Amino acid sequence: MTSSHNNNNGEALKSGLMVLTVPVILMWVSEIADQLIFHGALDRFGIMPRTTFGLRGILFSPFLHLGFLHLVANTIPFLVLGGFVIIRGIGRFIGVSIVVMILGGLGTWLVGGGGTVHVGASGVVFGYLGFLIGNAIFERSFVAIAIALIAGALYGGILFGLLPGQCGISWEGHLFGFLGGVIAAKIFANGQSEKGKSAVT
Repeated sequence: MTSSHNNNNGEALKSGLMVLTVPVILMWVSEIADQLIFHGALDRFGIMPRTTFGLRGILFSPFLHLGFLHLVANTIPFLVLGGFVIIRGIGRFIGVSIVVMILGGLGTWLVGGGGTVHVGASGVVFGYLGFLIGNAIFERSFVAIAIALIAGALYGGILFGLLPGQCGISWEGHLFGFLGGVIAAKIFANGQSEKGKSAVT
């Protein structure tokens, strides 16, 4: 029985790592292709505020970056904060990622500066941090609070990126990604509450 339990944990860990690393692989493949083959032309598929063409950036922008330094800067916190999110379950991770991409992308598309192009996974990174903080507030469990405290200690400093005025930084993507993460935490907290009520009934 113990062996079976350990095997299940091992399989869950392996599946979680696979789901977490697939987006990162796509980011790196996209940037390598963009740099070596397209010479930066793929960045035009980022979010272009208030343009019909720019709407597709909601889907593509997290996988596009302005060079490898930008990509490395996003890869590490994506893996760390995404890893904290995926501890809550693969389904939760996928759901949070979708909510953050859609809400963060739409918010950026609506309020971003005219004539700008927004690319990078930092909005998703801020979304994961927003989710972890929101999850601690709404769930109020020891695990959720502990994870939020660790995440805050590691990456709380990036919250300054929510403020406008930094040249070349998409504070809109950061802000709406973060808010998308908090909203995702609320959505999943409500889902857990409803599930609990149904079980009691």
